[in-house]
Amino acid sequence: MILPVRLGERSYEVTLRPGCLRHAGELLDLNRRVLVVTDAGVPQEYAAAVAAQCRQPHVFTVPVGEGSKSLAVLERLLKTMLEQDFTRADAVCAVGGGVVGDLAGFAAACYMRGIDFFNIPTTVLAQVDSSVGGKTAVNLAGVKNIVGAFHQPRGVLIDTETLSTLPRRDISAGLAEAVKMGLIADAELFALFEAGDPMSHLDDIIFASLREKARVVAADEREQGLRKCLNFGHTVGHGIEAAAEGALRHGECVALGMLPMCPPALRARLEAVLERLALPTGCDLDPERVLAAALHDKKAVGGTVSAVLVDAPGSFRFAHMTAEDLRDRIALVLRQNESKRTVPIDSQAVRP
Repeated sequence: MILPVRLGERSYEVTLRPGCLRHAGELLDLNRRVLVVTDAGVPQEYAAAVAAQCRQPHVFTVPVGEGSKSLAVLERLLKTMLEQDFTRADAVCAVGGGVVGDLAGFAAACYMRGIDFFNIPTTVLAQVDSSVGGKTAVNLAGVKNIVGAFHQPRGVLIDTETLSTLPRRDISAGLAEAVKMGLIADAELFALFEAGDPMSHLDDIIFASLREKARVVAADEREQGLRKCLNFGHTVGHGIEAAAEGALRHGECVALGMLPMCPPALRARLEAVLERLALPTGCDLDPERVLAAALHDKKAVGGTVSAVLVDAPGSFRFAHMTAEDLRDRIALVLRQNESKRTVPIDSQAVRP
Protein backbone atom coordinates (compact mmCIF):
# COMPACT_ATOMS: atom_id res chain seq x y z
CA MET A 1 0.00 0.00 0.00
CA ILE A 2 1.22 3.49 -0.88
CA LEU A 3 0.03 6.55 1.03
CA PRO A 4 0.97 10.01 -0.29
CA VAL A 5 1.59 12.85 2.14
CA ARG A 6 0.73 15.93 0.08
CA LEU A 7 2.86 18.92 1.06
CA GLY A 8 3.76 20.52 -2.24
CA GLU A 9 7.52 20.39 -2.80
CA ARG A 10 7.90 18.53 0.53
CA SER A 11 5.51 15.75 -0.48
CA TYR A 12 6.56 12.15 0.04
CA GLU A 13 5.19 8.63 0.05
CA VAL A 14 4.67 6.12 2.83
CA THR A 15 5.14 2.53 1.67
CA LEU A 16 3.37 -0.04 3.83
CA ARG A 17 4.41 -3.53 2.75
CA PRO A 18 5.68 -6.58 4.62
CA GLY A 19 9.33 -7.13 3.78
CA CYS A 20 9.90 -3.66 2.30
CA LEU A 21 12.91 -3.04 4.56
CA ARG A 22 14.84 -5.53 2.40
CA HIS A 23 14.07 -3.36 -0.63
CA ALA A 24 14.97 0.01 0.93
CA GLY A 25 17.58 0.69 -1.76
CA GLU A 26 14.92 0.38 -4.46
CA LEU A 27 12.37 2.55 -2.66
CA LEU A 28 14.64 5.25 -1.19
CA ASP A 29 17.59 7.20 -2.62
CA LEU A 30 20.42 5.59 -0.63
CA ASN A 31 23.09 5.93 -3.32
CA ARG A 32 25.17 8.34 -1.21
CA ARG A 33 26.59 8.77 2.29
CA VAL A 34 23.87 7.76 4.75
CA LEU A 35 23.98 7.93 8.53
CA VAL A 36 21.84 4.97 9.63
CA VAL A 37 20.67 5.71 13.17
CA THR A 38 19.30 2.91 15.33
CA ASP A 39 19.24 1.96 19.00
CA ALA A 40 20.57 -0.97 21.00
CA GLY A 41 17.09 -2.42 21.45
CA VAL A 42 16.44 -2.80 17.72
CA PRO A 43 17.61 -6.10 16.20
CA GLN A 44 20.97 -5.32 14.61
CA GLU A 45 20.03 -7.06 11.38
CA TYR A 46 17.48 -4.32 10.56
CA ALA A 47 20.05 -1.50 10.45
CA ALA A 48 22.56 -3.84 8.81
CA ALA A 49 20.09 -4.66 6.04
CA VAL A 50 19.53 -0.97 5.33
CA ALA A 51 23.24 -0.15 5.54
CA ALA A 52 24.02 -2.89 3.00
CA GLN A 53 21.84 -1.01 0.49
CA CYS A 54 23.62 2.35 0.96
CA ARG A 55 26.60 3.40 -1.12
CA GLN A 56 28.50 4.75 1.91
CA PRO A 57 26.77 3.73 5.15
CA HIS A 58 27.72 4.82 8.65
CA VAL A 59 25.73 3.02 11.35
CA PHE A 60 25.27 4.94 14.62
CA THR A 61 23.69 3.04 17.53
CA VAL A 62 22.34 4.95 20.53
CA PRO A 63 21.26 3.53 23.91
CA VAL A 64 17.64 2.47 24.36
CA GLY A 65 15.21 4.96 25.87
CA GLU A 66 14.26 8.61 26.14
CA GLY A 67 17.69 9.40 27.55
CA SER A 68 19.05 9.27 24.00
CA LYS A 69 16.81 12.18 22.97
CA SER A 70 19.28 14.70 24.35
CA LEU A 71 21.45 17.53 23.09
CA ALA A 72 24.54 15.50 24.04
CA VAL A 73 23.58 12.57 21.79
CA LEU A 74 22.48 14.97 19.05
CA GLU A 75 25.93 16.55 19.16
CA ARG A 76 27.54 13.13 18.71
CA LEU A 77 25.43 12.49 15.61
CA LEU A 78 26.33 15.86 14.13
CA LYS A 79 30.03 15.39 14.87
CA THR A 80 29.95 12.00 13.17
CA MET A 81 28.50 13.52 10.01
CA LEU A 82 31.07 16.31 10.10
CA GLU A 83 33.96 13.87 10.60
CA GLN A 84 32.69 11.68 7.74
CA ASP A 85 32.49 14.66 5.37
CA PHE A 86 28.71 14.58 4.94
CA THR A 87 27.43 17.23 2.53
CA ARG A 88 24.00 18.59 1.69
CA ALA A 89 23.72 15.81 -0.89
CA ASP A 90 23.85 13.11 1.82
CA ALA A 91 21.16 11.75 4.14
CA VAL A 92 20.15 10.39 7.53
CA CYS A 93 17.98 7.27 7.89
CA ALA A 94 16.25 6.25 11.12
CA VAL A 95 15.74 2.53 11.76
CA GLY A 96 13.85 2.07 15.01
CA GLY A 97 11.12 3.56 17.14
CA GLY A 98 9.98 7.06 17.95
CA VAL A 99 13.08 8.03 19.94
CA VAL A 100 15.35 7.14 17.02
CA GLY A 101 13.06 8.88 14.52
CA ASP A 102 12.83 12.08 16.55
CA LEU A 103 16.59 12.21 17.20
CA ALA A 104 17.73 11.27 13.69
CA GLY A 105 15.20 13.59 12.09
CA PHE A 106 16.36 16.51 14.21
CA ALA A 107 19.99 15.78 13.33
CA ALA A 108 19.02 15.84 9.64
CA ALA A 109 17.14 19.13 10.18
CA CYS A 110 20.16 20.74 11.88
CA TYR A 111 23.10 19.56 9.79
CA MET A 112 23.96 22.19 7.16
CA ARG A 113 20.50 23.68 7.83
CA GLY A 114 18.78 20.53 6.59
CA ILE A 115 19.63 17.37 4.65
CA ASP A 116 17.44 14.50 3.47
CA PHE A 117 15.88 12.23 6.06
CA PHE A 118 14.30 8.79 5.65
CA ASN A 119 12.31 6.97 8.31
CA ILE A 120 11.98 3.21 8.68
CA PRO A 121 9.95 2.72 11.89
CA THR A 122 10.16 -0.69 13.58
CA THR A 123 7.66 -0.21 16.43
CA VAL A 124 3.88 0.01 16.37
CA LEU A 125 4.00 3.44 17.99
CA ALA A 126 6.25 4.84 15.27
CA GLN A 127 4.44 3.04 12.46
CA VAL A 128 0.98 4.34 13.37
CA ASP A 129 2.03 7.86 14.28
CA SER A 130 5.43 9.48 14.77
CA SER A 131 7.10 8.37 11.52
CA VAL A 132 4.84 10.69 9.50
CA GLY A 133 4.39 14.42 9.90
CA GLY A 134 7.88 15.87 10.20
CA LYS A 135 8.02 16.52 13.93
CA THR A 136 11.59 16.04 15.16
CA ALA A 137 12.92 16.87 18.60
CA VAL A 138 15.01 16.15 21.67
CA ASN A 139 14.17 16.62 25.33
CA LEU A 140 15.67 19.25 27.62
CA ALA A 141 15.69 19.55 31.41
CA GLY A 142 13.02 16.86 31.73
CA VAL A 143 10.66 18.54 29.27
CA LYS A 144 9.69 16.25 26.41
CA ASN A 145 10.27 17.41 22.81
CA ILE A 146 10.90 21.01 23.83
CA VAL A 147 13.79 21.53 21.37
CA GLY A 148 13.08 20.54 17.80
CA ALA A 149 12.08 21.41 14.25
CA PHE A 150 9.60 20.49 11.56
CA HIS A 151 11.58 18.48 9.00
CA GLN A 152 9.60 16.21 6.71
CA PRO A 153 11.11 12.87 5.67
CA ARG A 154 11.77 12.22 2.00
CA GLY A 155 10.21 8.78 2.34
CA VAL A 156 8.86 6.35 4.94
CA LEU A 157 8.96 2.54 4.80
CA ILE A 158 6.65 0.56 7.07
CA ASP A 159 7.57 -3.12 7.24
CA THR A 160 5.17 -4.90 9.58
CA GLU A 161 7.48 -7.92 9.67
CA THR A 162 9.72 -5.91 12.01
CA LEU A 163 6.97 -5.99 14.64
CA SER A 164 7.44 -9.74 15.18
CA THR A 165 10.25 -9.12 17.67
CA LEU A 166 8.33 -6.63 19.81
CA PRO A 167 7.09 -7.50 23.31
CA ARG A 168 3.30 -7.50 23.62
CA ARG A 169 3.46 -4.55 26.01
CA ASP A 170 5.13 -2.41 23.34
CA ILE A 171 2.57 -3.47 20.74
CA SER A 172 -0.28 -2.48 23.05
CA ALA A 173 1.36 0.83 23.93
CA GLY A 174 1.78 1.65 20.25
CA LEU A 175 -1.83 0.86 19.48
CA ALA A 176 -2.91 3.54 21.96
CA GLU A 177 -1.99 6.14 19.32
CA ALA A 178 -4.20 4.36 16.79
CA VAL A 179 -7.06 4.38 19.29
CA LYS A 180 -6.45 8.12 19.62
CA MET A 181 -6.72 8.58 15.87
CA GLY A 182 -9.96 6.64 15.75
CA LEU A 183 -11.46 8.78 18.49
CA ILE A 184 -10.59 12.13 16.93
CA ALA A 185 -10.97 11.36 13.22
CA ASP A 186 -12.29 7.92 12.26
CA ALA A 187 -15.23 6.31 14.05
CA GLU A 188 -14.83 3.16 11.93
CA LEU A 189 -11.25 2.77 13.13
CA PHE A 190 -12.38 3.04 16.75
CA ALA A 191 -15.07 0.47 15.98
CA LEU A 192 -12.35 -2.00 14.94
CA PHE A 193 -10.95 -1.80 18.46
CA GLU A 194 -14.38 -2.24 20.01
CA ALA A 195 -15.28 -5.18 17.77
CA GLY A 196 -12.47 -7.63 18.51
CA ASP A 197 -8.80 -8.49 18.22
CA PRO A 198 -6.94 -5.58 16.58
CA MET A 199 -3.97 -7.81 15.75
CA SER A 200 -6.04 -9.48 13.04
CA HIS A 201 -6.50 -6.05 11.41
CA LEU A 202 -3.05 -4.60 12.10
CA ASP A 203 -2.22 -3.51 8.54
CA ASP A 204 -5.63 -1.87 8.18
CA ILE A 205 -5.23 -0.11 11.54
CA ILE A 206 -1.79 1.24 10.63
CA PHE A 207 -2.95 2.42 7.21
CA ALA A 208 -6.13 4.05 8.54
CA SER A 209 -4.20 5.83 11.29
CA LEU A 210 -1.62 7.19 8.86
CA ARG A 211 -4.25 8.13 6.29
CA GLU A 212 -5.96 10.39 8.80
CA LYS A 213 -2.68 11.78 10.07
CA ALA A 214 -1.52 12.54 6.51
CA ARG A 215 -4.79 14.38 5.89
CA VAL A 216 -4.33 16.52 9.00
CA VAL A 217 -0.65 17.23 8.29
CA ALA A 218 -1.41 18.22 4.68
CA ALA A 219 -3.94 20.76 5.97
CA ASP A 220 -1.77 22.13 8.80
CA GLU A 221 1.88 21.13 8.51
CA ARG A 222 3.23 23.32 11.33
CA GLU A 223 0.47 22.89 13.90
CA GLN A 224 -1.10 26.32 13.66
CA GLY A 225 -4.66 25.01 14.03
CA LEU A 226 -6.13 21.66 12.98
CA ARG A 227 -3.00 19.60 13.66
CA LYS A 228 -3.32 20.39 17.36
CA CYS A 229 -6.08 17.75 17.44
CA LEU A 230 -3.30 15.12 17.29
CA ASN A 231 -2.41 16.15 20.85
CA PHE A 232 -5.52 14.40 22.16
CA GLY A 233 -4.45 12.47 25.25
CA HIS A 234 -1.06 14.17 25.36
CA THR A 235 -1.81 17.08 27.71
CA VAL A 236 -2.32 14.85 30.74
CA GLY A 237 -0.32 12.05 29.10
CA HIS A 238 2.89 14.07 28.96
CA GLY A 239 2.37 15.08 32.60
CA ILE A 240 2.02 11.42 33.58
CA GLU A 241 5.04 10.46 31.47
CA ALA A 242 7.23 13.08 33.14
CA ALA A 243 6.08 12.15 36.64
CA ALA A 244 6.50 8.41 35.98
CA GLU A 245 10.18 8.94 35.10
CA GLY A 246 10.41 6.06 32.64
CA ALA A 247 8.13 3.60 34.41
CA LEU A 248 5.42 3.86 31.74
CA ARG A 249 5.58 3.66 27.96
CA HIS A 250 4.57 6.76 26.00
CA GLY A 251 1.50 4.98 24.61
CA GLU A 252 0.42 3.92 28.10
CA CYS A 253 0.59 7.55 29.18
CA VAL A 254 -1.44 8.65 26.16
CA ALA A 255 -4.03 5.97 26.98
CA LEU A 256 -4.37 7.37 30.48
CA GLY A 257 -4.37 10.93 29.15
CA MET A 258 -7.30 10.30 26.81
CA LEU A 259 -9.67 9.07 29.51
CA PRO A 260 -10.29 12.36 31.36
CA MET A 261 -10.86 14.16 28.06
CA CYS A 262 -14.00 12.11 27.27
CA PRO A 263 -17.51 12.32 28.80
CA PRO A 264 -18.50 9.45 31.14
CA ALA A 265 -20.30 7.29 28.55
CA LEU A 266 -17.45 7.41 26.04
CA ARG A 267 -14.91 7.05 28.86
CA ALA A 268 -16.50 3.73 29.77
CA ARG A 269 -16.25 2.53 26.16
CA LEU A 270 -12.64 3.67 25.97
CA GLU A 271 -11.80 1.92 29.24
CA ALA A 272 -13.15 -1.34 27.80
CA VAL A 273 -10.94 -0.94 24.71
CA LEU A 274 -7.88 -0.14 26.80
CA GLU A 275 -8.47 -3.12 29.07
CA ARG A 276 -8.79 -5.39 26.02
CA LEU A 277 -5.41 -4.08 24.86
CA ALA A 278 -3.89 -4.62 28.34
CA LEU A 279 -3.40 -0.87 28.72
CA PRO A 280 -3.81 0.93 32.06
CA THR A 281 -6.93 2.86 33.01
CA GLY A 282 -5.46 4.26 36.21
CA CYS A 283 -2.08 4.75 37.88
CA ASP A 284 -0.54 5.57 41.23
CA LEU A 285 1.28 8.90 40.92
CA ASP A 286 1.37 12.17 42.81
CA PRO A 287 -1.35 14.32 41.16
CA GLU A 288 0.53 17.55 41.89
CA ARG A 289 3.65 16.27 40.11
CA VAL A 290 1.55 15.32 37.09
CA LEU A 291 -0.17 18.71 37.11
CA ALA A 292 3.13 20.60 37.39
CA ALA A 293 4.56 18.67 34.44
CA ALA A 294 1.42 19.20 32.35
CA LEU A 295 1.49 22.95 33.03
CA HIS A 296 5.15 23.04 31.95
CA ASP A 297 4.24 21.46 28.62
CA LYS A 298 4.88 23.46 25.43
CA LYS A 299 1.09 23.67 24.92
CA ALA A 300 0.75 25.76 28.10
CA VAL A 301 0.31 29.50 27.58
CA GLY A 302 -0.34 32.16 30.19
CA GLY A 303 -1.37 29.76 32.95
CA THR A 304 -3.80 27.79 30.77
CA VAL A 305 -3.30 24.65 28.71
CA SER A 306 -4.76 23.97 25.29
CA ALA A 307 -6.48 20.58 25.38
CA VAL A 308 -8.43 18.39 22.98
CA LEU A 309 -11.79 16.89 24.02
CA VAL A 310 -13.73 14.10 22.31
CA ASP A 311 -17.49 13.80 22.86
CA ALA A 312 -18.09 11.06 20.26
CA PRO A 313 -15.77 8.88 18.16
CA GLY A 314 -14.63 10.58 14.97
CA SER A 315 -14.91 14.14 16.29
CA PHE A 316 -13.09 16.53 18.61
CA ARG A 317 -13.12 20.05 19.98
CA PHE A 318 -10.50 22.33 21.48
CA ALA A 319 -10.66 23.81 24.98
CA HIS A 320 -8.48 25.97 27.21
CA MET A 321 -8.12 24.63 30.73
CA THR A 322 -6.96 26.33 33.89
CA ALA A 323 -4.82 24.55 36.45
CA GLU A 324 -7.94 23.75 38.49
CA ASP A 325 -9.73 22.29 35.46
CA LEU A 326 -6.73 20.13 34.73
CA ARG A 327 -6.35 19.04 38.35
CA ASP A 328 -9.94 17.76 38.39
CA ARG A 329 -9.44 15.78 35.19
CA ILE A 330 -6.11 14.34 36.33
CA ALA A 331 -7.85 13.03 39.45
CA LEU A 332 -10.06 10.83 37.27
CA VAL A 333 -7.14 8.58 36.34
CA LEU A 334 -4.89 8.96 39.40
CA ARG A 335 -7.32 8.27 42.22
CA GLN A 336 -7.29 4.74 43.58
CA ASN A 337 -10.16 2.66 42.26
CA GLU A 338 -10.26 -1.13 42.53
CA SER A 339 -12.45 -1.40 39.43
CA LYS A 340 -9.73 0.13 37.24
CA ARG A 341 -6.60 -1.51 35.83
CA THR A 342 -4.29 0.61 38.00
CA VAL A 343 -0.58 0.45 37.32
CA PRO A 344 1.54 0.47 40.51
CA ILE A 345 4.48 2.46 39.18
CA ASP A 346 7.27 1.00 41.32
CA SER A 347 6.50 -2.63 40.53
CA GLN A 348 6.21 -2.12 36.77
CA ALA A 349 9.12 0.26 36.21
CA VAL A 350 10.94 -0.24 32.96
CA ARG A 351 14.05 1.90 32.91
CA PRO A 352 16.35 2.63 29.96
